[in-house]
Parts: sequence; C-alpha cells; structure tokens
Amino acid sequence: MKKAFITGISGQDGSYLAELLLEKGYEVHGMMRRASTFNRERIDPIFFENPGRFKNQLQLHYGDLSDASSLNRLLRTIKPEEIYHLGAQSHVRVSFDVPEYTADITGLGTIRLLDAILETGIDTKFYQASSSEMYGLVQEVPQKETTPFYPRSPYGCAKVYAYWITVNYREAYKMHASNGILFNHESPRRGESFVTRKITKTLARIMANKTKELALGNLDAKRDWGYAKDYVEAMWMMLQVKEADDYVIATNETHSIREFLDLAFGFVGRDWNDYVRIDPKYYRPTEVDLLIGDATKAKEKLGWTPKTSFNELVKLMVYEDLKAEGLDADKLMKL
Repeated sequence: MKKAFITGISGQDGSYLAELLLEKGYEVHGMMRRASTFNRERIDPIFFENPGRFKNQLQLHYGDLSDASSLNRLLRTIKPEEIYHLGAQSHVRVSFDVPEYTADITGLGTIRLLDAILETGIDTKFYQASSSEMYGLVQEVPQKETTPFYPRSPYGCAKVYAYWITVNYREAYKMHASNGILFNHESPRRGESFVTRKITKTLARIMANKTKELALGNLDAKRDWGYAKDYVEAMWMMLQVKEADDYVIATNETHSIREFLDLAFGFVGRDWNDYVRIDPKYYRPTEVDLLIGDATKAKEKLGWTPKTSFNELVKLMVYEDLKAEGLDADKLMKL
C-alpha cells in the first residue's frame, strides 16, 4: 500500500485529494495545525459517513509549516512515497494584511519541507501547489508554463518563491518535484471568505430570509474557474509520470464575477442587483484583472482535461449551499 503525506489536508483541495487517494488504495497521512478549535469539517465525513470503509487508511498528525523539526519528524516516521504540499496562507486579500506571515508559511514553509526531504533521505515524489496568482499583471493571454510571472500580492510573491525553490531543488538534488500551477478552482467546500463561495453561501441565506445583502468588491475581475475535484486528479497524475515537470491546470475559459452572479442568482430566479452592495474594503491594493490558463501541456503529457463546466460548477455550489440552509434546492432551482 502506497503512503501519501498531505499538508493542508483540512482544506478544500486536501479533503478532495484525500478521498481520491483513499479510493485508489493509499494510506493517507495528513498534517494539521494544532488550534483551540478543530477545523475538520471537510474531512470528518471520510471518518464518519463511511465507517470501516477506510479503516486505518487515514491518519492525521499535528505539525506546522513554520516548524522544521515537526516536518522532519513526520517525514522520518511516515516515510511517504508521495508528498502533496497544499498547506499555505492561501487568501490573497488577507495576504496584504499579514504579508510577513504569508511569506513565512506560503514561501518558507515550502523550503522547510524540501529540506526535510533532503535531511531524512526518504525516496519520495513531491508536489508543490503553485498558483495562477503568480502571473498577476499578465504578460500573455492565455497564460502557460513559459509565461513570465508578475505577482500582484504578497501571496503571489510567496508562491513565486515556492515555485522557483521547487524547481531549484529538482535540478540541484535530482528530486522528483513538480509544480502544479492551478488556476482558480472552486467547490461547495471552498472557504466562505472566497468570493465564489461567499456568493453562493449568501444567496442561500437570502433565500432563507436570513440576510438581504451581499457585500462585494471588484465585479469586473475575470478568472479561469474550474472544479476542485477535477484539479486534485491532476495533482496525482503529476506524481505518476517518470519525469517531474511543471504544469498549468486550467479550463482555458475566463468569466467575470458579474457572470458568476448572473448564473448563481439566475438559478433561483433572483436579480443580484437587488442584493449586491459594493464595499471598497474588498478591493485589493493591486488587482489581478484577467486570468485564463492554457492546459495544453497537461493534456498532452498527463492526459488531463477538466470534466466540469463553469455552468455545472456554479449550479453545484448553489445547490449544496441551499441544502445546507435546510431549503428544498430541487424546488427552488426548478430541477
């Protein structure tokens, strides 16, 4: 049985990746930060909704990307054949408020993990979760693996460092270390502070008569939005090929936040203009206006293509958030 180690297992991508690996028969080890409250709502269903199905296949460990000793200890004990580094301070807007923390966790956390691989001497394959935010002020449309980076946030800058240190360790130490440059990917498990989930979650609360307003920032920003469950499959594929490399994972479509609003509110027959308020505090000091990725390389070398359309993604997120509010989603969406 293969062993995999996932940082950030309690996040959106970590939970979907854990499920994928468990279905493939892996023994999955996930690292979590110790906090005063538990943050396991995305992975608890794996334990409790399928009792006995993955018995002893999923194990959680405490550790921290700011603590090199905990990383060394975990890798020395687990000896995973595959490492998926998803942990980070991942909120772009928040990175402007905590730039030093973002650099430490998102940037230096990566080199601590790479160094732990070197120091323990384990034979493993490494996946680094890179981001389309590295392109920032885009130099080319669409963006591909050779497009120059121009980050526009502390988060983007930290991800550029993590990307290049992964490339450096791959070349310097012959590591099987790959970067997945993932464009925006969403799901019903997306954090509620991210704009897509904020829209669908607040829409559900509006339909439940719990609120009448949705505060947003720049509605004209355009993103390449895919489904997180599709994207974690690409992560796994990168570690199954013989040679490590860097890949853009995207849909090659771009949509504005206005388009997302049109679709989401349209599914329940509402006009978002009646509820949305523009709040300047949600604007970034420097905005990323247009992201659209070219995943040709991933298609040709990995055989990966996105399976879920933008329309299907928005519908799924609205449906699940309506259900979470105790509403009859089928009736409200006329499905």
